[in-house]
Formats: sequence, C-alpha cells, structure tokens
Amino acid sequence: MDQNKELKKAGLKVTLPRLKILQILQEPKNQHISAEDVYKILIEHGEEIGLATVYRVLNQFDDAGILNRHHFEGGKSVFEISHKEHHDHLVCLKCGKVIEFEDDLIEQRQEQIAKDNKMKLTHHSLYLYGECTDENCENLD
Repeated sequence: MDQNKELKKAGLKVTLPRLKILQILQEPKNQHISAEDVYKILIEHGEEIGLATVYRVLNQFDDAGILNRHHFEGGKSVFEISHKEHHDHLVCLKCGKVIEFEDDLIEQRQEQIAKDNKMKLTHHSLYLYGECTDENCENLD
C-alpha cells in the first residue's frame, strides 16, 4: 500500500506522524492494536509523537475508512487496517489474542435470518469470545 496515496485518497495531509502510525499498522503483527501499543512502538523507535496525537490520528484514520475500530471485551478499542474481505473475530478473554476467521455457512445463516425478519443487511460484525485451551495462552492458569 502506498502510504502517501492512501492518505491523500482519504483527504488527509501527508504528515510524519500519520506516515509513522500507518507504517506500524500495516505490519501484520500489529493488527488489533490499541492506541497505547502504537504509542509504545513509536517510543521504542525513538519517535517523538505524543499519545494525544496517536489518538487523534487513529480517529482520523477510522473516520476516513483506512482503519476499522473494534471494541472487544475489556473496554479497550483496538484498530486494524481496513480489509476488503469481510471477516469475523474470535477473542480470548484471558490473554486478549484475536483470531480472524471466515465462514461461508455463518454468513449464509446471517443473511437468511435477516431475510426471514424482513431485513436487508448493510453490514455486520461477529465477535466470538472464549478462552484459549492450549498452552500458548499468555494467561493460562
């Protein structure tokens, strides 16, 4: 993704904080990341970008459709780069791990349920919550 083009297409000026934050969010390991975690990464890289700026830029990116904001359990907003393909999320309540998944059967059922109730879906989000059952869970008891 050409960052300058993405920002301009969204109607945003190309600024150093926006570019740095967008670079962080484009890394696959940084999907479903909080504003605080973006800020920590900036600090680790020696960037002098304040937390308030991080929040402001993330909100601008969300408004512009560059990012999707999710409100998983725990009350903290997390962000991911907007994908063209729809996907759903499985969230561990112990460690916070997020797994993206796609399931055609679930999608078909949701469409059918909407149709049965005389509703046309325009968009939706599905979050499934549980607890990791393997030893990879960071907070496994």
